[in-house]
Amino acid sequence: MTQRRLRLLSANIQAGSSTRGYHDYVARSWSHVLPAGNKRGALDTIAELAGRHDIVGLQEADPGSLRSGFTNQTHYLAERGGFAYWSHQPNRRMGGVASSANGLLSKFEPREVVNHALPGRVRGRGVLLATFGNGADALSVAVAHLSLGAQSRRSQVDFIAELLGDHPHAVLMGDFNCDPDRPEMQALYRHTRLQPPATCVPTFPSWKPRRAIDHVLVTPALRVAMMQAMPAALSDHLALSVELDVPERAFE
Repeated sequence: MTQRRLRLLSANIQAGSSTRGYHDYVARSWSHVLPAGNKRGALDTIAELAGRHDIVGLQEADPGSLRSGFTNQTHYLAERGGFAYWSHQPNRRMGGVASSANGLLSKFEPREVVNHALPGRVRGRGVLLATFGNGADALSVAVAHLSLGAQSRRSQVDFIAELLGDHPHAVLMGDFNCDPDRPEMQALYRHTRLQPPATCVPTFPSWKPRRAIDHVLVTPALRVAMMQAMPAALSDHLALSVELDVPERAFE
């Protein structure tokens, strides 16, 4: 089977805000609700990184609230990064002052993009599922941002496992807020063909990465050739860059 090498990126961009240490969560808390700081410059840096990839999954991209100066950050990154196709899934809203979304940037046209609401104790999380190609070689790419609480994560993982259970060529990327070997993650490995990563790459906090909580999980039919963490401007997460071999027919 002919393979194509793809470059994928998963990035929690923290709405373009800057966090350089734990103290910034308090000292710079205003940047999470006000359109201040150099968010546009941060987005331009993220766009340059994203543009070196074929498909990008975003978390914490502001869909156009006060803190982003009413800029849809997914759309902005698509234009600046040279992506012909983009989609976003607004989820958590905080009174119009701040809002957050999952986003997808792609240089290939998806056949379908579907937004699914995730269960949880607090509503607002979601998973964005894009399908490329048709038939047995179709590629499914899901972007998610899971909850902080283990109980909510368990129900969210169960939902995603049901969603991706029969997909032989699947990628699940995003901010999972947990290590890949946590008990609540096991449903993914039992009920889908997704596998734990061969190597855990620490991504959080970005200034001194200790925890591997951002992941790109794939099924065995897709070969991971490379995975590395890269700065996403001054976000508190590092982005995860992956080179992946996928069936050529997924893009015919």
